[in-house]
Amino acid sequence: MTRITIDEVKHVANLARLAITEEEAEKMSQQLDAIITFAEQLNELDTDNVEPTSHVLDMKNVFREDVPKPGLPVEEVLKNAPDHENGQIKVPAIIE
Repeated sequence: MTRITIDEVKHVANLARLAITEEEAEKMSQQLDAIITFAEQLNELDTDNVEPTSHVLDMKNVFREDVPKPGLPVEEVLKNAPDHENGQIKVPAIIE
């Protein structure tokens, strides 16, 4: 017996607005059950002496300092704009 029922697969598909057939729901139920079975193998590991981490490697901040710099000149930016007016890029209206 699978831990993920066909009805649960159909319910999630409905929430995601996906149309699936009966055969697809059956197949997905089996595939999801296989994924859960594989993931349950992690429960067999002894993790008592393992310290929780957010990353397997010791990571340091590799980002540069956030220093403001001048941007491109407006004329150069507008060269790439398909339509512009009064120094502004024109886009189609989305609100009536």
